[in-house]
Amino acid sequence: MANPLSAFFWLDLVDIATVGVLLFLAIRFVRRTRGRRALIGLTLLGGVYLLASSLDLELTASLFRGFFAVLVLVLVVVFQEDLRRLFEQLGSLRRGGVRERRGVDVADVIVRAVARLAANRVGALIVLPQREPIESHVEGGIPLDGRLSEPLLLSIFDPSSPGHDGAVILRGALVERFAVHLPLSVNRAALGPGGTRHAAALGLSERCDATCVVVSEERGTVSIARDGAIKVLARPQDLAHELLAVRGAREEEAQPWWRDRAGVDAVLAAAGALALWVVFVPGSALTEVTVPASVTVTNLPDDLDLESVEPTEVQVTLRGLRRDLVLSEPDQVAVRVDAYLARMGRRTFALEEDSVRRPEGLDVVAVHPERVKVSLRPAGGSPPPAIP
Repeated sequence: MANPLSAFFWLDLVDIATVGVLLFLAIRFVRRTRGRRALIGLTLLGGVYLLASSLDLELTASLFRGFFAVLVLVLVVVFQEDLRRLFEQLGSLRRGGVRERRGVDVADVIVRAVARLAANRVGALIVLPQREPIESHVEGGIPLDGRLSEPLLLSIFDPSSPGHDGAVILRGALVERFAVHLPLSVNRAALGPGGTRHAAALGLSERCDATCVVVSEERGTVSIARDGAIKVLARPQDLAHELLAVRGAREEEAQPWWRDRAGVDAVLAAAGALALWVVFVPGSALTEVTVPASVTVTNLPDDLDLESVEPTEVQVTLRGLRRDLVLSEPDQVAVRVDAYLARMGRRTFALEEDSVRRPEGLDVVAVHPERVKVSLRPAGGSPPPAIP
Protein backbone atom coordinates (compact mmCIF):
# COMPACT_ATOMS: atom_id res chain seq x y z
CA MET A 1 0.00 0.00 0.00
CA ALA A 2 1.43 3.37 -1.03
CA ASN A 3 2.17 5.79 1.77
CA PRO A 4 -0.12 8.87 1.74
CA LEU A 5 2.89 11.10 2.30
CA SER A 6 4.35 9.82 -0.97
CA ALA A 7 1.04 10.53 -2.73
CA PHE A 8 1.12 14.06 -1.32
CA PHE A 9 4.65 14.47 -2.62
CA TRP A 10 3.81 13.52 -6.21
CA LEU A 11 0.59 15.53 -6.29
CA ASP A 12 2.42 18.62 -5.10
CA LEU A 13 5.17 18.06 -7.65
CA VAL A 14 2.50 18.11 -10.36
CA ASP A 15 0.99 21.24 -8.80
CA ILE A 16 4.35 23.04 -8.64
CA ALA A 17 5.29 21.93 -12.16
CA THR A 18 2.01 23.24 -13.58
CA VAL A 19 2.48 26.63 -11.95
CA GLY A 20 6.12 26.63 -13.09
CA VAL A 21 5.10 26.13 -16.73
CA LEU A 22 2.59 28.97 -16.48
CA LEU A 23 5.22 31.24 -14.92
CA PHE A 24 7.71 30.29 -17.65
CA LEU A 25 5.23 31.25 -20.36
CA ALA A 26 4.50 34.50 -18.54
CA ILE A 27 8.20 35.36 -18.24
CA ARG A 28 8.82 34.62 -21.92
CA PHE A 29 5.77 36.71 -22.83
CA VAL A 30 6.99 39.66 -20.75
CA ARG A 31 10.47 39.48 -22.31
CA ARG A 32 9.06 39.69 -25.82
CA THR A 33 6.21 42.13 -25.34
CA ARG A 34 6.67 45.77 -26.13
CA GLY A 35 4.51 46.71 -23.15
CA ARG A 36 7.08 45.74 -20.54
CA ARG A 37 6.93 49.15 -18.88
CA ALA A 38 3.17 48.88 -18.48
CA LEU A 39 3.57 45.44 -16.92
CA ILE A 40 6.17 46.80 -14.51
CA GLY A 41 3.74 49.57 -13.56
CA LEU A 42 0.96 47.04 -12.90
CA THR A 43 3.35 44.99 -10.78
CA LEU A 44 4.20 48.04 -8.69
CA LEU A 45 0.49 48.75 -8.20
CA GLY A 46 0.01 45.17 -7.06
CA GLY A 47 2.82 45.61 -4.53
CA VAL A 48 1.20 48.79 -3.19
CA TYR A 49 -2.11 46.94 -2.83
CA LEU A 50 -0.49 44.10 -0.86
CA LEU A 51 1.25 46.63 1.38
CA ALA A 52 -2.01 48.51 1.97
CA SER A 53 -3.80 45.27 2.82
CA SER A 54 -1.11 44.21 5.29
CA LEU A 55 -1.25 47.64 7.02
CA ASP A 56 -5.08 47.59 7.14
CA LEU A 57 -5.41 50.72 4.98
CA GLU A 58 -9.01 49.95 4.08
CA LEU A 59 -9.69 52.98 1.88
CA THR A 60 -6.57 52.45 -0.25
CA ALA A 61 -7.15 48.70 -0.45
CA SER A 62 -10.79 49.25 -1.51
CA LEU A 63 -9.74 51.58 -4.32
CA PHE A 64 -7.22 49.05 -5.59
CA ARG A 65 -9.76 46.23 -5.41
CA GLY A 66 -12.05 48.24 -7.64
CA PHE A 67 -9.19 48.81 -10.08
CA PHE A 68 -8.19 45.15 -10.18
CA ALA A 69 -11.82 44.21 -10.89
CA VAL A 70 -11.42 45.72 -14.37
CA LEU A 71 -7.76 44.78 -14.74
CA VAL A 72 -8.54 41.99 -17.20
CA LEU A 73 -10.13 44.47 -19.59
CA VAL A 74 -7.17 46.82 -19.18
CA LEU A 75 -4.74 44.02 -20.03
CA VAL A 76 -6.73 43.03 -23.11
CA VAL A 77 -6.73 46.62 -24.39
CA VAL A 78 -3.08 47.36 -23.65
CA PHE A 79 -1.64 44.02 -24.78
CA GLN A 80 -4.11 43.10 -27.52
CA GLU A 81 -1.50 42.40 -30.19
CA ASP A 82 0.92 40.73 -27.76
CA LEU A 83 -1.78 38.41 -26.43
CA ARG A 84 -2.79 37.54 -29.96
CA ARG A 85 0.79 36.60 -30.77
CA LEU A 86 1.02 34.51 -27.62
CA PHE A 87 -2.11 32.50 -28.40
CA GLU A 88 -1.04 32.04 -32.00
CA GLN A 89 2.29 30.64 -30.84
CA LEU A 90 0.54 28.26 -28.43
CA GLY A 91 -1.85 27.09 -31.13
CA SER A 92 0.75 26.70 -33.85
CA LEU A 93 2.13 23.23 -34.49
CA ARG A 94 4.98 24.52 -36.59
CA ARG A 95 8.31 23.73 -34.99
CA GLY A 96 11.46 25.65 -35.75
CA GLY A 97 12.16 27.81 -38.75
CA VAL A 98 11.97 27.02 -42.40
CA ARG A 99 14.58 24.86 -44.03
CA GLU A 100 16.61 25.90 -47.00
CA ARG A 101 17.16 23.55 -49.89
CA ARG A 102 20.66 22.38 -50.49
CA GLY A 103 22.43 24.04 -53.36
CA VAL A 104 20.56 27.34 -53.00
CA ASP A 105 22.07 30.14 -50.94
CA VAL A 106 18.93 32.08 -50.14
CA ALA A 107 20.77 35.04 -48.61
CA ASP A 108 23.06 35.37 -51.63
CA VAL A 109 20.15 35.27 -54.10
CA ILE A 110 18.22 37.90 -52.12
CA VAL A 111 21.24 40.19 -51.79
CA ARG A 112 22.05 40.07 -55.50
CA ALA A 113 18.44 40.62 -56.55
CA VAL A 114 17.92 43.46 -54.06
CA ALA A 115 21.14 45.17 -55.17
CA ARG A 116 19.96 45.19 -58.79
CA LEU A 117 16.48 46.38 -57.82
CA ALA A 118 17.94 49.21 -55.72
CA ALA A 119 20.33 50.23 -58.48
CA ASN A 120 17.40 50.47 -60.93
CA ARG A 121 15.15 52.08 -58.29
CA VAL A 122 12.55 49.37 -58.53
CA GLY A 123 10.41 48.96 -55.40
CA ALA A 124 10.30 45.56 -53.71
CA LEU A 125 9.06 43.93 -50.52
CA ILE A 126 10.30 40.47 -49.45
CA VAL A 127 9.03 38.61 -46.39
CA LEU A 128 11.10 35.94 -44.62
CA PRO A 129 8.88 34.12 -42.06
CA GLN A 130 10.58 32.72 -38.97
CA ARG A 131 9.08 30.64 -36.17
CA GLU A 132 5.75 32.40 -35.73
CA PRO A 133 2.87 31.98 -38.21
CA ILE A 134 2.02 34.94 -40.43
CA GLU A 135 -1.16 33.64 -42.07
CA SER A 136 -3.49 35.64 -39.84
CA HIS A 137 -1.63 38.88 -40.63
CA VAL A 138 -1.43 38.75 -44.43
CA GLU A 139 -4.13 38.85 -47.09
CA GLY A 140 -4.47 37.95 -50.73
CA GLY A 141 -1.56 36.94 -52.86
CA ILE A 142 -1.07 34.56 -55.78
CA PRO A 143 0.31 31.07 -54.99
CA LEU A 144 3.52 30.29 -56.84
CA ASP A 145 5.66 27.70 -54.99
CA GLY A 146 8.50 28.40 -57.41
CA ARG A 147 12.18 27.74 -56.87
CA LEU A 148 13.92 30.91 -55.63
CA SER A 149 16.21 32.60 -58.14
CA GLU A 150 17.40 36.08 -58.96
CA PRO A 151 15.59 36.24 -62.33
CA LEU A 152 12.33 35.15 -60.65
CA LEU A 153 12.49 37.96 -58.06
CA LEU A 154 13.40 40.53 -60.73
CA SER A 155 10.49 39.46 -62.90
CA ILE A 156 7.98 39.58 -60.03
CA PHE A 157 8.97 43.13 -59.04
CA ASP A 158 9.20 44.38 -62.61
CA PRO A 159 6.95 47.47 -62.83
CA SER A 160 5.06 45.88 -65.72
CA SER A 161 4.22 42.82 -63.62
CA PRO A 162 0.64 42.81 -62.24
CA GLY A 163 1.80 41.76 -58.75
CA HIS A 164 4.83 44.01 -58.36
CA ASP A 165 3.18 46.25 -55.74
CA GLY A 166 2.61 43.44 -53.26
CA ALA A 167 4.98 41.45 -51.07
CA VAL A 168 6.75 38.18 -51.85
CA ILE A 169 6.71 35.48 -49.18
CA LEU A 170 9.68 33.12 -49.14
CA ARG A 171 9.70 29.70 -47.46
CA GLY A 172 13.29 28.60 -47.47
CA ALA A 173 14.29 28.36 -51.13
CA LEU A 174 10.71 28.57 -52.40
CA VAL A 175 8.72 31.62 -53.43
CA GLU A 176 5.45 30.69 -51.79
CA ARG A 177 3.26 33.64 -52.83
CA PHE A 178 3.55 37.08 -54.38
CA ALA A 179 1.29 40.16 -54.55
CA VAL A 180 0.52 39.70 -50.85
CA HIS A 181 -0.95 42.53 -48.76
CA LEU A 182 0.59 43.17 -45.32
CA PRO A 183 -0.81 45.14 -42.36
CA LEU A 184 0.33 48.76 -42.23
CA SER A 185 2.08 50.27 -39.24
CA VAL A 186 0.87 53.53 -37.73
CA ASN A 187 4.17 54.27 -36.01
CA ARG A 188 5.11 57.32 -38.08
CA ALA A 189 8.05 58.14 -35.82
CA ALA A 190 9.70 54.81 -36.65
CA LEU A 191 8.82 54.99 -40.35
CA GLY A 192 10.43 58.36 -40.99
CA PRO A 193 10.38 59.15 -44.72
CA GLY A 194 9.35 55.60 -45.62
CA GLY A 195 6.32 54.99 -47.79
CA THR A 196 3.64 52.32 -48.00
CA ARG A 197 6.05 49.43 -48.50
CA HIS A 198 7.99 50.47 -45.41
CA ALA A 199 4.76 50.80 -43.41
CA ALA A 200 3.75 47.30 -44.51
CA ALA A 201 7.15 45.82 -43.61
CA LEU A 202 7.14 47.48 -40.19
CA GLY A 203 3.50 46.53 -39.59
CA LEU A 204 4.19 42.82 -40.11
CA SER A 205 7.34 42.91 -37.97
CA GLU A 206 5.28 44.46 -35.16
CA ARG A 207 2.89 41.52 -35.18
CA CYS A 208 5.24 38.54 -35.55
CA ASP A 209 8.92 37.63 -35.79
CA ALA A 210 9.09 37.76 -39.60
CA THR A 211 11.93 39.66 -41.28
CA CYS A 212 11.01 42.03 -44.13
CA VAL A 213 13.35 43.47 -46.77
CA VAL A 214 12.24 46.69 -48.50
CA VAL A 215 13.62 48.45 -51.58
CA SER A 216 12.56 52.08 -52.02
CA GLU A 217 11.76 53.01 -55.59
CA GLU A 218 12.07 56.73 -54.79
CA ARG A 219 15.47 56.72 -53.07
CA GLY A 220 16.93 53.38 -54.17
CA THR A 221 17.71 52.46 -50.57
CA VAL A 222 17.40 49.07 -48.89
CA SER A 223 15.78 48.69 -45.44
CA ILE A 224 15.18 45.74 -43.17
CA ALA A 225 12.31 45.47 -40.65
CA ARG A 226 12.52 43.11 -37.71
CA ASP A 227 11.12 42.93 -34.17
CA GLY A 228 9.02 46.06 -34.59
CA ALA A 229 11.87 48.24 -35.87
CA ILE A 230 13.01 49.26 -39.33
CA LYS A 231 16.55 50.21 -40.34
CA VAL A 232 17.88 51.77 -43.53
CA LEU A 233 21.09 50.09 -44.68
CA ALA A 234 24.02 52.18 -45.82
CA ARG A 235 24.41 50.06 -48.96
CA PRO A 236 22.60 47.04 -50.42
CA GLN A 237 25.57 44.76 -49.74
CA ASP A 238 25.04 45.27 -45.97
CA LEU A 239 21.90 43.17 -46.31
CA ALA A 240 24.07 40.03 -46.35
CA HIS A 241 25.26 40.76 -42.82
CA GLU A 242 21.70 41.37 -41.62
CA LEU A 243 20.41 38.12 -43.12
CA LEU A 244 23.30 36.20 -41.58
CA ALA A 245 22.37 37.71 -38.21
CA VAL A 246 18.79 36.49 -38.68
CA ARG A 247 20.05 33.01 -39.54
CA GLY A 248 22.38 33.05 -36.54
CA ALA A 249 19.53 34.00 -34.22
CA ARG A 250 17.44 31.15 -35.63
CA GLU A 251 20.25 28.63 -35.11
CA GLU A 252 20.84 29.98 -31.62
CA GLU A 253 17.33 28.88 -30.69
CA ALA A 254 18.43 25.29 -31.22
CA GLN A 255 21.30 25.58 -28.73
CA PRO A 256 21.19 23.61 -25.45
CA TRP A 257 18.96 25.16 -22.81
CA TRP A 258 21.83 26.20 -20.58
CA ARG A 259 23.18 28.41 -23.39
CA ASP A 260 19.82 29.98 -24.06
CA ARG A 261 18.07 32.63 -22.06
CA ALA A 262 15.15 30.23 -21.86
CA GLY A 263 17.22 28.17 -19.40
CA VAL A 264 17.48 31.14 -17.06
CA ASP A 265 13.75 31.78 -17.43
CA ALA A 266 13.01 28.13 -16.64
CA VAL A 267 15.06 28.33 -13.43
CA LEU A 268 13.30 31.56 -12.42
CA ALA A 269 9.91 30.01 -13.11
CA ALA A 270 10.71 26.90 -11.07
CA ALA A 271 11.96 28.98 -8.14
CA GLY A 272 8.91 31.23 -8.32
CA ALA A 273 6.50 28.28 -8.39
CA LEU A 274 8.20 26.69 -5.39
CA ALA A 275 8.12 29.99 -3.48
CA LEU A 276 4.42 30.45 -4.24
CA TRP A 277 3.69 26.92 -3.07
CA VAL A 278 5.56 27.47 0.18
CA VAL A 279 3.90 30.82 0.91
CA PHE A 280 0.36 30.23 -0.34
CA VAL A 281 -2.16 27.38 -0.38
CA PRO A 282 -1.56 24.49 -0.32
CA GLY A 283 1.98 24.96 0.97
CA SER A 284 0.85 26.90 4.02
CA ALA A 285 -2.58 25.28 4.43
CA LEU A 286 -3.39 23.11 7.45
CA THR A 287 -3.97 19.59 6.20
CA GLU A 288 -4.72 16.23 7.77
CA VAL A 289 -3.33 12.93 6.58
CA THR A 290 -3.55 9.39 7.94
CA VAL A 291 -0.38 7.31 7.76
CA PRO A 292 0.53 3.84 8.98
CA ALA A 293 2.89 3.62 11.97
CA SER A 294 4.65 0.59 13.38
CA VAL A 295 4.28 -0.21 17.09
CA THR A 296 7.45 -0.53 19.17
CA VAL A 297 7.55 -1.74 22.81
CA THR A 298 10.05 0.09 25.01
CA ASN A 299 11.07 0.09 28.68
CA LEU A 300 10.37 -3.65 29.03
CA PRO A 301 11.18 -5.10 32.50
CA ASP A 302 14.36 -7.20 32.59
CA ASP A 303 12.54 -10.32 33.76
CA LEU A 304 10.05 -10.30 30.86
CA ASP A 305 10.44 -10.99 27.14
CA LEU A 306 8.16 -9.69 24.39
CA GLU A 307 6.15 -12.44 22.74
CA SER A 308 3.81 -10.44 20.46
CA VAL A 309 2.11 -7.11 19.92
CA GLU A 310 -1.41 -6.82 18.55
CA PRO A 311 -1.76 -4.94 16.29
CA THR A 312 1.80 -4.43 15.02
CA GLU A 313 0.73 -1.38 13.00
CA VAL A 314 -1.77 1.41 13.70
CA GLN A 315 -3.18 4.31 11.70
CA VAL A 316 -2.10 7.77 12.90
CA THR A 317 -3.90 10.92 11.73
CA LEU A 318 -1.59 13.93 11.68
CA ARG A 319 -2.38 17.61 11.19
CA GLY A 320 0.08 20.27 10.06
CA LEU A 321 1.18 22.57 7.24
CA ARG A 322 1.06 20.74 3.97
CA ARG A 323 4.66 21.56 3.16
CA ASP A 324 5.72 19.93 6.46
CA LEU A 325 3.69 16.84 5.62
CA VAL A 326 5.15 16.61 2.14
CA LEU A 327 8.71 16.95 3.39
CA SER A 328 8.22 14.30 6.10
CA GLU A 329 9.68 10.82 5.70
CA PRO A 330 7.34 7.86 6.26
CA ASP A 331 9.70 6.22 8.78
CA GLN A 332 9.61 9.35 10.96
CA VAL A 333 6.16 8.33 12.25
CA ALA A 334 6.11 5.51 14.82
CA VAL A 335 4.25 4.52 18.01
CA ARG A 336 6.08 3.64 21.22
CA VAL A 337 4.47 1.63 24.00
CA ASP A 338 5.95 2.09 27.46
CA ALA A 339 5.81 -1.40 29.01
CA TYR A 340 7.03 -0.35 32.47
CA LEU A 341 3.66 -1.22 34.07
CA ALA A 342 3.85 -4.72 32.60
CA ARG A 343 5.62 -5.85 35.81
CA MET A 344 2.31 -5.19 37.58
CA GLY A 345 0.43 -7.38 35.12
CA ARG A 346 -0.83 -4.79 32.63
CA ARG A 347 -1.14 -6.16 29.09
CA THR A 348 -3.33 -3.52 27.36
CA PHE A 349 -1.92 -0.05 26.78
CA ALA A 350 -3.69 3.11 25.62
CA LEU A 351 -2.09 5.04 22.79
CA GLU A 352 -1.98 8.77 23.45
CA GLU A 353 -0.41 11.74 21.70
CA ASP A 354 2.83 11.36 23.63
CA SER A 355 3.10 7.77 22.39
CA VAL A 356 3.48 8.90 18.76
CA ARG A 357 6.90 9.88 17.45
CA ARG A 358 6.46 12.29 14.50
CA PRO A 359 8.28 15.17 12.78
CA GLU A 360 8.39 18.49 14.56
CA GLY A 361 5.46 20.79 13.82
CA LEU A 362 2.89 18.03 13.30
CA ASP A 363 0.05 17.33 15.74
CA VAL A 364 -1.63 14.00 16.42
CA VAL A 365 -5.37 14.11 15.75
CA ALA A 366 -6.24 10.45 16.30
CA VAL A 367 -4.77 6.96 16.58
CA HIS A 368 -6.70 3.89 15.46
CA PRO A 369 -7.00 1.54 17.22
CA GLU A 370 -6.59 3.44 20.47
CA ARG A 371 -5.15 0.47 22.38
CA VAL A 372 -2.66 -2.29 21.74
CA LYS A 373 -2.33 -5.64 23.46
CA VAL A 374 1.12 -6.90 24.49
CA SER A 375 1.89 -10.57 25.16
CA LEU A 376 4.85 -11.22 27.48
CA ARG A 377 6.57 -14.21 28.96
CA PRO A 378 9.14 -14.61 31.73
CA ALA A 379 12.66 -14.25 30.48
CA GLY A 380 13.57 -17.76 29.28
CA GLY A 381 10.22 -19.28 30.36
CA SER A 382 6.50 -19.64 29.50
CA PRO A 383 4.04 -16.76 29.65
CA PRO A 384 2.90 -15.84 33.17
CA PRO A 385 -0.79 -15.77 33.91
CA ALA A 386 -2.30 -12.39 33.21
CA ILE A 387 -3.80 -10.45 36.10
CA PRO A 388 -7.39 -9.41 35.29
